[in-house]
Amino acid sequence: MDSLHPTQKGLCNLPGDSEKVIDADEEVFILYTELQARDYQSLPSNTMSSFRGLGHVDSHQDILFLKFPLINPVAGSSSVSAASNTSSESDRSKSRRRARKERDTHRPNAIELEIQIAQDKTSLRSRKGDTGSVVWRASVDLASAILQDAHFPPNIHPSLLDLPKLRNAHVLELGSGTGILGVALSPFVHRYTCTDVHDLMPLIHKNLVLNFPEWPHECNISLTALDWTELHKTSLSNRSRFFKFDPVDLLLIVDCIYHPSLIPPLLATIDYMTIPDVTTVLVVVELRAEDVIREFLSCWLNVPAWEIWRIGNGERDIMKRPYTIWVGIKHRLETS
Repeated sequence: MDSLHPTQKGLCNLPGDSEKVIDADEEVFILYTELQARDYQSLPSNTMSSFRGLGHVDSHQDILFLKFPLINPVAGSSSVSAASNTSSESDRSKSRRRARKERDTHRPNAIELEIQIAQDKTSLRSRKGDTGSVVWRASVDLASAILQDAHFPPNIHPSLLDLPKLRNAHVLELGSGTGILGVALSPFVHRYTCTDVHDLMPLIHKNLVLNFPEWPHECNISLTALDWTELHKTSLSNRSRFFKFDPVDLLLIVDCIYHPSLIPPLLATIDYMTIPDVTTVLVVVELRAEDVIREFLSCWLNVPAWEIWRIGNGERDIMKRPYTIWVGIKHRLETS
């Protein structure tokens, strides 16, 4: 891709250093080489390793009070004088840039948002395979990036998501866990659907009421149980009978790739929920087990009609390693 000219894939804006994913082995090699270099550079001189843990924020708290400090990128810059020589402003692009700068300098320098999220510590420790009952850093970091763009839209580099289109979009999240992303992002979309297994419905329900006391009334966020394994076991001819959803514009999958046994059900669900040439799929992963990431990518690339891109960092460092973000677009298969 042209490093100077970003492009758009569905609802996502791809920085110029984004790369199309062709081969799983090559992609994994690039990702983990970069990850190793990052870890080496970040090592303190008196330690031999950098420890992040599994990736949850704090599994010991019943309720997390998550703060999102959002900074106006032009805060502190001098405002533009209205008495500038108009003869030097004949170039319309320069005039537009000045107008944006004047507008941004009248915005607050910073704001801080707070979200309360309840966790289920007991289920995390007692329910086999439970990972969704606590908040994970990938969701917090993605929410922070999108909230930053939503409150202070960047002037030079495009936001991760096309925010004007997002306002008219139906976003459906697979593996919503605590529901933190639904709480954070639903104000900026037309409709947001949280999905996860039946056992997590009470926790997501609790967090929706905690943050939106009037829920489910006068809210654009809904909650639906969806078990990928059940969908995967259901025959293709019967899936539309038992798994009914309104058309999805953005399918969101955040930090859901961690166990090999869930890869086929997850990909079957992604493929089923996607409308060719309509739905944008955004997959955010924290790089942990290399073999699991390789298997996921290899299986996804083998599903017909998919085009997959790794989002580059551009000049903004949207989400640095240990994360990576992929955008998937499914195309219509040509019939002979």
